[in-house]
Amino acid sequence: MSTKKVTKIGVLTSGGDSPGMNAAIRAVVRTGLYNGLEVFGIVRGYSGMIDDDIIPMNGRSVANIIQRGGTILKTARSQEFMTAEGRAIAYENLQKHGINGLVVIGGDGSFRGAQKFSSEFNIPCIGIPGTIDRDMAGTDSTIGFDTAVNTAVEAIDKIRDTMDAHDRLFIVEVMGRDAGYIALHSGIATGAENILIPETKTDIEELITSLTEKEKRKKLVNLIVVAEGGEFGDANGLAAIVKKRIPTADVRVCILGHIQRGGSPTCHDRLVASHMGYYAVESLLNGRFNVMIGVINNKITYTPLDKAVKERQRIGQEWMRIVKILAS
Repeated sequence: MSTKKVTKIGVLTSGGDSPGMNAAIRAVVRTGLYNGLEVFGIVRGYSGMIDDDIIPMNGRSVANIIQRGGTILKTARSQEFMTAEGRAIAYENLQKHGINGLVVIGGDGSFRGAQKFSSEFNIPCIGIPGTIDRDMAGTDSTIGFDTAVNTAVEAIDKIRDTMDAHDRLFIVEVMGRDAGYIALHSGIATGAENILIPETKTDIEELITSLTEKEKRKKLVNLIVVAEGGEFGDANGLAAIVKKRIPTADVRVCILGHIQRGGSPTCHDRLVASHMGYYAVESLLNGRFNVMIGVINNKITYTPLDKAVKERQRIGQEWMRIVKILAS
């Protein structure tokens, strides 16, 4: 806890966009205004902070945005902010506006920037986890994950129709360069026979044996969901291996790509974002600084930023056992 009083806050979105960020911005702005704070939007994340692209916000600024995907404040990745000179310019711009508290909506890279900035200039920062990957320790939910998974499930369900019609093996690639949560959840929800994720080493021989055995018993419709950061690179790389080892298999690849980042956020993501945005401002008002707002077992939690960026949410081996049993 700190006794430093926050009177003017800035809110920014940084890194990859995720559905529900607008709901979080809305909650931060309206909670801040309700409590008598001045609120500023920082456009294009840390790049906007360096370029002084900082605008005052009021209740009308966030009207009719809760249902929109993306982020009205835009987002960017700033190489300049990674330098001491860039951060010094950013601090000068905050001083110009009198901003003495920050709410950063983003992932671990955004939080690393916030942690560094706060330690150098004593600016209180609060992190709100906005990432479709759900790879942040200290929270059961991250803004955008539920929407991204539901988007993937809807797409895979449609792909299954043509799989069934043509007796095909489909390899569907979903997002998740470093984390396999989207692949795991969407794969289980759509009845995938195999799920490949970065956290687990893939036994390619076991995979080929399983597919060969299924082909022998005339189970020709098979679905493999793979995270883009999987051991074999992408879905096309895996498809080439499968086709070489099982020439008779009718293999098709579908890469869902950035469709998973877009679209109107689900009710769950809107609620999580609103909840976190409210408590981010409350945390600043109560002198609880440099923490990430999380939700564990439906209760708000506060994880120090340095811990949040060092640890990752882990996927338990029991999940993979469930996948194997249910696909048998």
